[in-house]
Amino acid sequence: MSGNQMSGVVGMPMMGMMRMMMGPDGMGMMAGHVEGRLAFLKTELKITDAQLPLWNAVADAFRANAKSMGEMMSGGMMGSSQTATLPEKLALHEKMMTAHLEGLRRLKTAVDPLYAALSPEQKKTADELVMGPMGMGMMM
Repeated sequence: MSGNQMSGVVGMPMMGMMRMMMGPDGMGMMAGHVEGRLAFLKTELKITDAQLPLWNAVADAFRANAKSMGEMMSGGMMGSSQTATLPEKLALHEKMMTAHLEGLRRLKTAVDPLYAALSPEQKKTADELVMGPMGMGMMM
């Protein structure tokens, strides 16, 4: 990416950035990959049989977040932002941020008990894989 292109990305509103990262299928594409990401994480974390019920709660939170975001995108919210007025765009951003916060809280509630049950090696892996450098990683 050139410097000019990068400066456009840095200043890009959250929804434009999400569109760029997810491609033409939007959140539907992202939601479709949740099961693969969950399988990867479960394998990398080496979830034991004893940890499985706690893992299932985390996986359910990931699925619920993906479903919520997918529904928001398929409901036309992203497409309508192009022609929306400033107050409508602000309301749309507020709704997106609220959904993101609710998803984060849902995930945190499920992750806390699982994390407490992980071995030190599993915790290290979780710390490196789950959130990623930008804090988005598997959460989205």
